[in-house]
Amino acid sequence: MAMLHWVWARFDDLGVRALYDALQLRGRVFSIEQQAVYLDTDGADVASWHLLGRDAAGTLQAYLRLVDPGVKYAEPSIGRVITAPEVRGQGLGRLLMAEGLAGAARWWPGQGVRISAQSRLRRFYEEFGFVAVGADYLEDGIPHVEMLRPEAR
Repeated sequence: MAMLHWVWARFDDLGVRALYDALQLRGRVFSIEQQAVYLDTDGADVASWHLLGRDAAGTLQAYLRLVDPGVKYAEPSIGRVITAPEVRGQGLGRLLMAEGLAGAARWWPGQGVRISAQSRLRRFYEEFGFVAVGADYLEDGIPHVEMLRPEAR
């Protein structure tokens, strides 16, 4: 399994290079690979923590954003969860989510975490204690389900 160096940053502290790397990876995965046509820069980035996982060469291989409570949902929200296609299958997605949930517990102890998950990843998120709280729906042409992790662990 590849080892990553994790860095948390608020939007204003990301720096131009880190912001570029994050948006490039998000574009590669969401726009090109998944062919989802939507405005990725939805305004929530400025009210979020950003988690970047870089390999030994400094290449961004994993990313998520942790959105402040009250922006998307009453609870903090994890989204834009991605690993680079070339490193998938190495368990980095699980490490990324574990670090993301640790951040949520650090900044908002005792609060639940809500997500809008791609339906095909429901079991993945259930491994972290998330439960579906509604029926599947289409978001940007991709089936999603709202999920809640009742309280940070």
